[in-house]
Amino acid sequence: MVTQTPTRALRTSQHGSALDLAILKTLIYADIFGFPMRDTEIQHFLIGYSATLHDVQTALKESSDLAVAVECQLPYFALRDRTFPINQRDSRDQASEQLLKVSRFYGTLLAHLPFVRMVALTGALAMRNAGSEADDIDFMLVTSEGRVWTARAAAILLVRLARLFKVKLCPNYVLAQSALYQNRQDLFIAHELAQMIPLSGLSVYEAMRAENAWALTLLPNAAHPLYTERDCSSRGIGRILQRVTEFLLSGPPGDVFERWEKNRKIRKFAADSRKAHSAAQIDGQQVKGHFNDYGYPTLERYAARLKSYDLEIEE
Repeated sequence: MVTQTPTRALRTSQHGSALDLAILKTLIYADIFGFPMRDTEIQHFLIGYSATLHDVQTALKESSDLAVAVECQLPYFALRDRTFPINQRDSRDQASEQLLKVSRFYGTLLAHLPFVRMVALTGALAMRNAGSEADDIDFMLVTSEGRVWTARAAAILLVRLARLFKVKLCPNYVLAQSALYQNRQDLFIAHELAQMIPLSGLSVYEAMRAENAWALTLLPNAAHPLYTERDCSSRGIGRILQRVTEFLLSGPPGDVFERWEKNRKIRKFAADSRKAHSAAQIDGQQVKGHFNDYGYPTLERYAARLKSYDLEIEE
């Protein structure tokens, strides 16, 4: 464990270029997650500043101010006053690579479920920051209008099946194609959008990013995914079976099941949704099961870390 006095070499009121400050802020945010970054990752997730990879590499190499605040153990960069070893990134990369193999398989199965129109990998694994091979695999699902709860029910069946094989699937955000716009607009949500990796439904993913173009004011270099995966959208016999199932679950019988599933789950989740630290959104358009919100605590820690460097938080 590294324990050093926080350096305050970069101060907005005194010195440090705008790019230097953006790099430092980006590493401060990553520090909250114990995540040393490659230069390509710093450039992609650079907070509040548009710059090329060459610009970022030059600053990391030549800035005397950054040299005081930032430590380099190639290919990784991290704060000097961090509380974790840089080389933990190696083990997390290895764990992430193993989990990605599993996520591709289950992502393909999710893409073939009825009414699913997009599957995206989210959370720590999307950043190649899995703590172990036993970590949760987080997914976002986008569904046809009016079938959010039906698609989620099918996904939960797959979750239970995967559990038999000791795989932890978490499709914890399911929303309709008509509900892509995110009302909460802060750095945490911008980062979640930017780090999301589409596994199927690329056109829906692109529509979601377009609906949330506000995120580019916070992460201007992250208009497209940093990592890409093979498209696992339904096709062939799988697509035929998906469409047949959708036909059987459409119309009045499907409407009845959708309402029943929605009403019983809303009742079940009511108490948890009202908890003080819940960020859950549960209605006919979306099922965001974030009952223990990580967003606001993360932003509070980020603000405190910025303050320790005499920096200001982004508006």
